[in-house]
Amino acid sequence: MAKILLVEDDPRIASFVNRGLKAEGHTLDIAGDGASAMAMMRKSDYPLVILDRMLPDFDGVTICRQMRTEAIASRVLMLTARDDLGDKIEGLNAGADDYLTKPFAFDELVARVEALLRRAPDIRFDPVLQVDNLVLDPTTRQVTRGGRNIDLTPKEFALLRYLMEHSGAVLSRTQILNNNWGYGFDTGSKIVDVYIRYLRAKIDDTAETPLIHTVRGAGYRIGN
Repeated sequence: MAKILLVEDDPRIASFVNRGLKAEGHTLDIAGDGASAMAMMRKSDYPLVILDRMLPDFDGVTICRQMRTEAIASRVLMLTARDDLGDKIEGLNAGADDYLTKPFAFDELVARVEALLRRAPDIRFDPVLQVDNLVLDPTTRQVTRGGRNIDLTPKEFALLRYLMEHSGAVLSRTQILNNNWGYGFDTGSKIVDVYIRYLRAKIDDTAETPLIHTVRGAGYRIGN
């Protein structure tokens, strides 16, 4: 039994899928647009996302690409009224794991769901990270310092998490770049320095003791 996110703007289809999968023992959260879906995925881990391709704000392909960019590992079953082969290939190339064309038989939906759940990654509940009075909760994606909430973009959050997971160690710009932007990114880019500056402005600017340190000629370190 699994907790599934259904992203569907048609209330009739959403109700049909919700009732059917609940009868199979699953629990569902429902989002009616892409922005709400991404916000929910950033707060909770879902082994499976059932994603409508046509939504009122973002195309399902765009959402799928954003999920993979943010390393959201949920399996994706994409629903669409478009059965053109090119559309299916585009969805799969964006990171979808399976494709189901509307209208569909409920038994086929269940079979696809069960197959994807067998392949779904194990959801880990990672421990809370703390450096001095800076606290990062990977599960809720909440960051605080001295009880003050800190709002971070997904990329800032990923960078801070990487630093805190290696608290006390000096991480080179290349290490940070490869972990957070991928091995294909230009190693001569100043993007690491830019994002370190963003983090410092939010984490160290109002604090008495800076936590993010530059180690000249080597990289960056977090800690006292």
